[in-house]
Amino acid sequence: MPVNTVRGPVDAGELGQTLMHEHVFVTATEHLDNYGKGAWWDEEFRVADAITKLNGVAAKGVRTIVDPTVWGLGRYIPRIQRIAAEVPDLHIIVATGIYSFEELPHQYEHRGPGLLIDVPDPMVDDFVRDITDGIADTGVKAAFLKCVVEQKGLTPGVERICRAVAQAHVRTGAPITVHTNSFTQSGPLALDLFAKEGVDLTKVVVGHAGDSNDLDYLMRLADTGATLGMDRFGLDLFNPTAQRVATIAALCARGYADRIVLSHDAACFMDYFADAWDEALSAMAPNWRYDHIHDDVLAALRDSGVTDDQIEQMLVFNPRRYFS
Repeated sequence: MPVNTVRGPVDAGELGQTLMHEHVFVTATEHLDNYGKGAWWDEEFRVADAITKLNGVAAKGVRTIVDPTVWGLGRYIPRIQRIAAEVPDLHIIVATGIYSFEELPHQYEHRGPGLLIDVPDPMVDDFVRDITDGIADTGVKAAFLKCVVEQKGLTPGVERICRAVAQAHVRTGAPITVHTNSFTQSGPLALDLFAKEGVDLTKVVVGHAGDSNDLDYLMRLADTGATLGMDRFGLDLFNPTAQRVATIAALCARGYADRIVLSHDAACFMDYFADAWDEALSAMAPNWRYDHIHDDVLAALRDSGVTDDQIEQMLVFNPRRYFS
C-alpha cells in the first residue's frame, strides 16, 4: 500500500527504519514573520542546517521520519519540500490536524453544527482535503492526523478538535497520533473518545507515553490495541534515558514490542527559544537530537535484554503496519 511522503507516494515496505515523532521545524508563523526575520531567523541558514542534520540521521540507517507538525506548530510545507529534495535517502511524512492544549482556533469557533454559521464541522473537511487532495497548493498529501489531549483534558475546544480528527480518520482511514500528558495520564481520555467515534485504535499512537514508567498505565493503553509512542528520547527533564530504556525493556519482556514505536520529538529549530535555541539545547538537553537512539539507546536496549528482532519490530514493522 502506498504511503504519501513529501516527495510523493512510496510503498509501505520502503519506509525502513522509522522515527515516528520528529519535527523539522517548530515555529509560529506570526512570531517568525513579525519578530524573527533579521533577528533570530535566517531562512537559508536554517534550511541548510536541517539538510545537514537529516542527512546525518539518514546515514545512521534511518529511512523515514514522521513529522506531526500541524496548525499550532508552524506547518509550512514549501520549506519542507526544499529540504526533502536535498535529503534523498530519507522520507518525510507529514500530518494534518491542530495542536492546541485548550482552545479551538478562532477561525473555527463560529462555524459548525449548532453554531453561528450552522454547517458541518469545517475542520473535518479541511483535514480530509489535506489527506486526499494535498496541503494548500503544494501537492503534498498528509498521511496521518494529529491532535492533543493535555493536562487539562478534554476542554470544549480540545474535544471538538479530537472529534474532528476522529471523523477524518473514519472517512479516510488515515492513522492518528495524539499528544498526551503521561503525568496526568490523559491517554485513556483520548482513546475513549476515539473509540466512541468509531476509530480503529490499532491505528492510534499515544504520543509521549514514554514519559511514564508506570507499567500498569502503559499496558492499559497498549491493551486497547493502541501503540505506545516512546518518543522523547533525549528529553531527560521529562524522563531520563536510563528510565525510558528500562521501561521499554520491561514492556518487551511482557510481550508488548509489537505496540511500541521509538523517536525523540526533536527538531532542527524551535522558536520557543528564539535566538537562544542552540544555547538552550546544549544546556537543557544535549542528547535531544535525531541520532541519540542510534548512537546510544539501541545499545542500551540490547544490554537490557531487548532482542534485535524486537528492535526491528519497534523501528520497522510497527511503523509499517501503522501506515498500511
